[in-house]
Amino acid sequence: MPKRVDHEERRRLIAEALWRIAAARGLEGASLRDVAAEAGISLGQLQHYFTSKDEMLSFALEHIGQLAGQRIRGRIEALPGEPTPRTVLRETLAEMLPLDENSRIGQRVQIAYFVRALYDERPRAHAREGNRALRAFFAGQVARGVERGEVAADLDPEREASLLMGLVEGVSGHTLMELHTPEEAMGLIELHLERLFSGSA
Repeated sequence: MPKRVDHEERRRLIAEALWRIAAARGLEGASLRDVAAEAGISLGQLQHYFTSKDEMLSFALEHIGQLAGQRIRGRIEALPGEPTPRTVLRETLAEMLPLDENSRIGQRVQIAYFVRALYDERPRAHAREGNRALRAFFAGQVARGVERGEVAADLDPEREASLLMGLVEGVSGHTLMELHTPEEAMGLIELHLERLFSGSA
């Protein structure tokens, strides 16, 4: 009887191979053949799941996002009481920063995808969709803060969400370049949240 293949497990192994290559030497020069070799499968087997590098990067990013979401939920559920909007934002932003080796690898994959998206509409459309969803989530948390009297009522949640996204992306890039330590990076996030959640005007 032929061995049954767990397709989702195979896709996960391919994504993890991609991460290891990103950690070791970056992704720009990596080919599908390189990733197949790292995953211990043939190029033909890899192409059964991904026909292009963009498809593979998209899946890797989605997988990273799912794992990050699980970690964020775990952090929040471990806290006592009902999580405040500030707590939800803090834990989400912390997960987006390259504070350890796994998150640094994830950031490198995201940067590789971003570079490709600058020149190709297909990954760019995918990136825009993800960014819009994240901005809407941030805006919803800021709006909750306004309702609770924790954020000044004259602040626009959509604009504040865009500022949060710009902040975490900039701090992440500087941390990858070792211009900030992980502690300094998290301190900048804490400082901004302290100012944002300073109460009604």
